[in-house]
Amino acid sequence: MENYAIEMLNITKRFPGIIANDNITLQLKKGEIHALLGENGAGKSTLMSVLFGLYQPEEGIIKKDGKVVRINDPNDANRLGIGMVHQHFKLVECFSVLDNIILGVEPTSSMGVLQKAAAREKVLALSEKYGLSVDPDAIISDITVGMQQRTEILKMLYRDNEILIFDEPTAVLTPREIEELMLIMQGLAKEGKSILFISHKLNEIMMVSNRCTVLRKGKYIGTVNIRETTKEELSRMMVGRDVEFVVPKDPANPTDVVLNVENMTVSSKVHRNNAVNNVSFQVRKGEIVCIAGIDGNGQTELVYGLTGLEPLKSGKVEFLGKDITKTSIRKRSLMGMSHIPEDRHKHGLVLDYSLENNMVLQRYFEKDFTSPIGFLKKDNIRKYAERLIDQYDVRSGQGPITPARAMSGGNQQKAIVAREIDKDPKLLIAVQPTRGLDVGAIEFIHKQIVAHRDAGNAVLLVSLELEEVMSLSDRILVMYEGEIVGELDPKTTTVEEMGLYMAGAKRQ
Repeated sequence: MENYAIEMLNITKRFPGIIANDNITLQLKKGEIHALLGENGAGKSTLMSVLFGLYQPEEGIIKKDGKVVRINDPNDANRLGIGMVHQHFKLVECFSVLDNIILGVEPTSSMGVLQKAAAREKVLALSEKYGLSVDPDAIISDITVGMQQRTEILKMLYRDNEILIFDEPTAVLTPREIEELMLIMQGLAKEGKSILFISHKLNEIMMVSNRCTVLRKGKYIGTVNIRETTKEELSRMMVGRDVEFVVPKDPANPTDVVLNVENMTVSSKVHRNNAVNNVSFQVRKGEIVCIAGIDGNGQTELVYGLTGLEPLKSGKVEFLGKDITKTSIRKRSLMGMSHIPEDRHKHGLVLDYSLENNMVLQRYFEKDFTSPIGFLKKDNIRKYAERLIDQYDVRSGQGPITPARAMSGGNQQKAIVAREIDKDPKLLIAVQPTRGLDVGAIEFIHKQIVAHRDAGNAVLLVSLELEEVMSLSDRILVMYEGEIVGELDPKTTTVEEMGLYMAGAKRQ
């Protein structure tokens, strides 16, 4: 008789128009790291949300330590020692790190007075023990995504959870933070905690997991021991076909300058120094220029400055020979600039709009979609959305009328990528374009970006994925502490050399 910490037996969960989990069985052994792998929309997050009490299954049972349990809500899950780090963090933006960690389990005196000092001690002790350095007094909206993730993990550890669910935990982290997280996960498993780890990244699964369960289109495909399998075999189980891991592309033939940035400086909201400090570079037609760097070195603010989300402190931005330093976001869009944003919820989608309305967010006023007297041409909008959904394989329960909120993170990302590339922009600014996508979708998006370059357009890629940087870019600019410290050629440089520039140990 195996010693299972958690057993999810024959779980079925339905939503309008879709069976998200179709008779799935998952067994987690005590002290193991068990990976859950599948394409975007395969039902991984749904299955974990059932275990965490966010959804109730229509069929099936859950056992903990061999006993059947009912998990009606996350409080039940916490009482059973189950904690979850969500793909899209559940943090209160205007609260401090400490307040977020203790939210719901605040330590109080017998008189009901909040006792933060004891909580702070415990948080600092945990962050020391697991190498999760955070500033307990920092406000969530001011810290990097990597720091927010650490806050989520500490929130789980603070509650003494035994079963830890990590939903796409590395989608937003830098390579170094990913390594740290993997070590933390291994340390937690050694202490006897049982970990469920949802990921699309085969390298990470191969690196830390003991076993892996694969889902495809809501169905259970199989569970394998990691020591007895390969990346290729896992991707075949997940996608149902062979996948190309490297993008085939011809050498670039750059021509005219599309984007010219001179001495750009952007203020920081977090500290007194500038987030972007006196940066100059150019992007030309027919090339993919990549901004590489560890998260939090000014890439976000650089993109905000280029797209008009933040004003420049000094310097200027020229697009197609025109000064756009003070131009509105809509005007930049109409001139031919597209932006795949870093945060798909904050800047990419209106979550309560339907998928079709999100697809025409920047174009609804064009004559194809609006009549001369200002009425939306709903049939045209639907046809347009259906074409993009089909072309980019955006999966949703009810097609174009699905609320964006109801779609999986990866399919939300595909919808944004489809919308931005289909505008056929002269300049595509793509920030983490494949964040949270499975290998099949990544292969497709990479081909689209290369095709966009080959059609004579300019691409500025901002990525934390070193493999993506090396395989997609024609030129690499490395950012460190708000400055460009090196320009590298991916054909002649190595990941190790790029890492030295990213860490500030080397500059040109």
